[in-house]
Amino acid sequence: MRADYANLAKTIHALTEGETDAIALMATVACEVHHADGRFDWTGFYRVTEPQLLKIGPYQGGHGCLVIPFDRGVCGAAARTGEVQLVADVDAFPRHIACASSTRSELVLPVRNGAGEIIAVFDLDSDQPDAFTDEDAVALTEILGRVFDRL
Repeated sequence: MRADYANLAKTIHALTEGETDAIALMATVACEVHHADGRFDWTGFYRVTEPQLLKIGPYQGGHGCLVIPFDRGVCGAAARTGEVQLVADVDAFPRHIACASSTRSELVLPVRNGAGEIIAVFDLDSDQPDAFTDEDAVALTEILGRVFDRL
């Protein structure tokens, strides 16, 4: 099952309309996205909690790493560069952090508030190699922008 991003965006908008608590928003987005697509094994947020440091936030799936420095892993790269990280093979990514040995590919998107500051990254892991596409990245970036721009 592939995500129907048009319906997913409408659902997330309806569920989050008027909400301004970052954790409530993250929990809702993680849940809805995780259950929208069979490729998504682990879906969640790592929040910027201090300079150059991410800590796990709301997520769906098995356990995740609790802390990720900006200089390590796919999540750290997204936070450090402010750019989407679309990784077809995590084993080929320099300084990859294996939070789950089943992860084969990953998509990580920077999450910005209304002032344009990176407040988190949104991490999607799959047990399938090359599971994510540019379409996924574009659609999810739009959804995240609409939700977190109000903060």
